[in-house]
Amino acid sequence: MKIVVYSTDWCPDCVRSKRLLKREGLAFKEIDIEEVSNSEEEMKTLNGGSKKIPTIIIESEHGRDILIEPDDPDLQAALNRHKA
Repeated sequence: MKIVVYSTDWCPDCVRSKRLLKREGLAFKEIDIEEVSNSEEEMKTLNGGSKKIPTIIIESEHGRDILIEPDDPDLQAALNRHKA
């Protein structure tokens, strides 16, 4: 499973989502859209133009999910689909 999290340091939803991923013991690539040049545009291309964070991309043999500002139950459900 490959997980990419587009986020910022100051976003409480980003902190919450990253905490859940860490609690699950999952490795993920974090891209701070304020620190990495062109990353906000890359994120918007992936998520249909939204500027909302976190945007989380989960890819596995089971497909790909793009989650925009997911709450914990939605993020957990997506993770479970990819673990199955």
